[in-house]
Amino acid sequence: MSSTDKKRYTITSALPYANGPLHIGHLAGAYIPGDIFVRYLRLNQKDVVYVCGSDEHGAAITIKAKKEGITPREIIDKYNKQIKDSFEEFGISFDIYHRTSEPIHHQLSQEFFLNLYQKGEFVERFSEQYYDEEFHQFLADRYIVGTCPNCHSEGAYGDQCEKCGTSLSPTDLINPISTLSGKTPVLKETKHWYLPLDKYQPWLEKWLIEGKKDELKSNVFGQCSSWLKSGLHPRSMTRDLDWGVDVPLEEAEGKKLYVWLDAPIGYISATKQWALDNGKNWEDYWKEQPNPEDNSCLIHFIGKDNIVFHCIIFPAILHAHGGYILPDNIPANEFLNLEGDKLSTSRNHAVWLHEYLEEFPGKQDELRYVLTSILPETSDSEFTWKDFQARVNNELVAILGNFVNRVMVLSHKYFEGKVLRGSALEATDQYVFDELKKYPEQITQSIGQYRFREALAQFMNVARLGNKYLADAEPWKVIKTDEERVKTVLNVSLQIAANLAVLAQPFLPKTSTTLFEMLDLPQQDWSQAGREDLLADGHGLGEVQLLFEKITDEQIAFQLDKLAAAKANNAKVVMPAAPVKENINFDDFVKMDIRVGTILAAEKVAKTKKLLKLTIDTGIDQRTVVSGIAEFFTPETIVGRQVSILVNLEPREIKGIMSQGMILMAEDMDGRLDFVQPSTAIQPGSTVR
Repeated sequence: MSSTDKKRYTITSALPYANGPLHIGHLAGAYIPGDIFVRYLRLNQKDVVYVCGSDEHGAAITIKAKKEGITPREIIDKYNKQIKDSFEEFGISFDIYHRTSEPIHHQLSQEFFLNLYQKGEFVERFSEQYYDEEFHQFLADRYIVGTCPNCHSEGAYGDQCEKCGTSLSPTDLINPISTLSGKTPVLKETKHWYLPLDKYQPWLEKWLIEGKKDELKSNVFGQCSSWLKSGLHPRSMTRDLDWGVDVPLEEAEGKKLYVWLDAPIGYISATKQWALDNGKNWEDYWKEQPNPEDNSCLIHFIGKDNIVFHCIIFPAILHAHGGYILPDNIPANEFLNLEGDKLSTSRNHAVWLHEYLEEFPGKQDELRYVLTSILPETSDSEFTWKDFQARVNNELVAILGNFVNRVMVLSHKYFEGKVLRGSALEATDQYVFDELKKYPEQITQSIGQYRFREALAQFMNVARLGNKYLADAEPWKVIKTDEERVKTVLNVSLQIAANLAVLAQPFLPKTSTTLFEMLDLPQQDWSQAGREDLLADGHGLGEVQLLFEKITDEQIAFQLDKLAAAKANNAKVVMPAAPVKENINFDDFVKMDIRVGTILAAEKVAKTKKLLKLTIDTGIDQRTVVSGIAEFFTPETIVGRQVSILVNLEPREIKGIMSQGMILMAEDMDGRLDFVQPSTAIQPGSTVR
């Protein structure tokens, strides 16, 4: 049974974190794909609930609140409203947009915890956790930064290195620093409740790796396989925090549930609230049914950074609890970059949705179209304003808009806006209708396999089919000699336009509505697509409306200037230097053998985006070093460069390659790397002291 053949559907898009506005990366990661899929299901008369909501707990909320000198509640209230309003104006069709701070969510999250606790699923552990003595509090993972033990990048968080993607524990970090005080934290004993993911590993391998090998997208399957191959470990489901869902145990006073325990449960609590509001039974959408064929089809639309939580941790929680359905699929997308650089909220290098809606009023579908056409479905992709302009002007305006406008204008000009049958169909007419009938099924297959870029391209091919047909038929010339033939040509063309209105609904909902109005045709469901008689003989058309307008050079220049201004402002800001590390004695320093080396060869490490394999002449020998610098340097540009290399670092295997040392790099506060090297050429093997 395919993903679009089930009886009932529970569809989720990732809960946006309520500590900042939405940007186009969020849309491309989870919300546009989810909305396309849901709209398609509804057009096929499926029983669907589409849920989302603000993720309002976790360390990042409290960090932002501390920085701004306000309460976490003020932070989440502000951004929940802004995000909710942006979604509504953009036309994302959630059945409910909920909040994890609501009492119904706290109650359900605590019920989940108690269920697992009473079953004995948790492992209780006393452990040493970092504690900030100046702020008198234990530090959550994101309150601690340090050097990644895997790629040796600075600024890795206590739960993950964002440079190499390695999952970490705070105690894995080299030279950990508290983000609150800027000082080195101390280890202090505390008790927490751990979910034994290692216990569930055999089940996860059978359910996920064996059971979904042919269903998951390659990027999702690859990341999950890598995690499981590395071996799972118990993960704490509680935290020492002052904001979040209380752990419902007397002995756990002051502790909160781990945000990745409570956040996915937010999908269920949102469904419960929707069911209460609409007289539904929420268990129909989340619980296992007596007949498995009646189970709802659960699909999570998320971004790359949430794969492990939705594919491993949340399913393990549902499995341990029992009675709940498991995800049928998790079609995660990769990252969207912007103008040659990563999207960055801290640097204001982003296209914010609320600003786009203000600066391009009424152009929701233009952004939907462009983002869908470049969705990072299996690898990272890039948004540029010039490409945005080109796709709108050369595709939406010149192909789709132009075809519809010409057909409507000619029909009003020649036949007073009437759809007329005309003479018998010719071979070219029948060919067009035969081709038209193929597209609904092609689009259906692409959507069912989560290939939305492909589905959109097929939709646009319908407009191309119409444009070519109209250009070849030349009714503006034929009208002088054969009016009946022109009636047929415009009838065929209008039937194509009506099919475009039907097929546009998942992708361009606002455009589809306008097109139905122009055709004076009630909205149709998906079963009507492909028909050659959507408009009856003698049907009267509505008024001509312009579907799209060109994006001007001035509009693009304004957006590029905004990004340039943000970059300039970032350059003016004097970022505080990283805190000074604890003193070491001279004997410790001289133990490090740092030499000048020359890069003899460089190549990318297969199946990685950030690692280069370097062959370096150290003056002592030639050795291999794996370095996480591929985002900043290409192999061909660094051969011959002199570098500083720590030659007596214990060798370490990285991605199957034995790395024999570490290249010293300078890193600015924006994360940019550069070599630490002599200003003039020097003999390899020269010492740095």
